[in-house]
Amino acid sequence: MSDQNPFEAMMKMSQDWAKSMNFDMEAFTPKGFENLWPTMPKDAMEMFFGKGINPDGLDAKTRLLLTLAGLIVLGAQAEAQIRLTVRHLVEAGATKQEIAEAIAQMGMFAGVPAMTKAMELANEVLQKDDDA
Repeated sequence: MSDQNPFEAMMKMSQDWAKSMNFDMEAFTPKGFENLWPTMPKDAMEMFFGKGINPDGLDAKTRLLLTLAGLIVLGAQAEAQIRLTVRHLVEAGATKQEIAEAIAQMGMFAGVPAMTKAMELANEVLQKDDDA
């Protein structure tokens, strides 16, 4: 008879099986995942996220600024999503100043660490655009 708990044995067996099926998660990083998704053209964003759905509502740029604010207030932890949103904001016609102001405004609600992180992420995207 074994002294091992049957549940622990089952969990270990499942973990060993999962490890054999997957790559090394300790070395995995999601940085750069946002590059897998293309930037949506401005007209398409307006059609799906802006005035195309609701002619009297918010435009795509304003909706994306709100999306950026929401991502920051959640702690700026979703790095790929922040980078992707900034990239789409540029395509939607937002200026660097507008993006920076939206991020700075969130410092009051999300705290300075989240604001600083979001500004660093946005600067990565904006500098990449300048270099291109």
